[in-house]
Amino acid sequence: MMKVPVLEIFGPTFQGEGAVIGQKTMFVRTAGCDYRCSWCDSAFTWDGSQKDNISMMTSDDIFESLDRLAKDNYNHVTISGGNPLLNKGLSEFVEAAKARGIRLAIETQGTKYQDWLPLIDDVTISPKPPSSGMKTDFKKLEFMMNRLNPAQYNLKVVVFDDKDFEHAKEVHAKYPNIEFYVQVGNPYLGERVENHTEKLLARYEQLVDKVMNDKELQNVRVLPQLHTLLWSNKQGV
Repeated sequence: MMKVPVLEIFGPTFQGEGAVIGQKTMFVRTAGCDYRCSWCDSAFTWDGSQKDNISMMTSDDIFESLDRLAKDNYNHVTISGGNPLLNKGLSEFVEAAKARGIRLAIETQGTKYQDWLPLIDDVTISPKPPSSGMKTDFKKLEFMMNRLNPAQYNLKVVVFDDKDFEHAKEVHAKYPNIEFYVQVGNPYLGERVENHTEKLLARYEQLVDKVMNDKELQNVRVLPQLHTLLWSNKQGV
C-alpha cells in the first residue's frame, strides 16, 4: 500500500474555513507544501520545525487513527496541509473513504493536480494574494478547474490588505460564475495573542464593510476564520 507523510490527525472538531465552514469533521494534515506564504498559519507543515512528528501512513493506518479518536462519531474528513495535492498516494485513502460513505473536503492553492481529486466532495481552491509573496499560476489553476464538476469546487481568497482586496476582485471578475468566498486574514500568529478574538472580529468587520460597499462584489460570501475566534492559533483543534 502507498504511504503518505502525515503530520497530524485530530478531531472531532469543525471546519473553520471555506464552503464547509461549521461542518463537523475530522482532520488529516499532510506534510509538505510547494508554497512559502509569508503569513502561513501552518508553516510547521513545511519549515522543518515538526519534521519529527511526520509519520508515513497507509490508508489503513489513517483509518485506524481516525477510528481510535472518533469511532462511529464522524462521517466527514478534511484533508489538509500544507498542500495535500502533492501526494499521489492519497488515492487509496480517498477511495476507501468514499467506499465507507465518508464525505471529503480539501483546500489547495491550485498548483498541483491528482487523479483522485474528482472524488473529493468539496474542493476549495485558494489562489494566494499579493501579501503572501506568492504568485498564482492561473494556467495550473484552470487545469484543475477544468477537470472538476463546477458544483464540486469553489474559489476563496484570503484578504489581509487593500492589494489583496483588489486581487480578490480580479479573481472574482475572472471567474464570475464560480462560487466565491473572501476570508479575512489572521496576521497574529503567536502562540499567545492578547485579545485575539476581538482583533480578528475588528478585521472581519472591516472586510465586511468593504464588500458591502463595493458594487463589483455581488455574489460573494465573506468569512471569518471561525476556529481562530474560538481557539486562537492552537494547533490540533
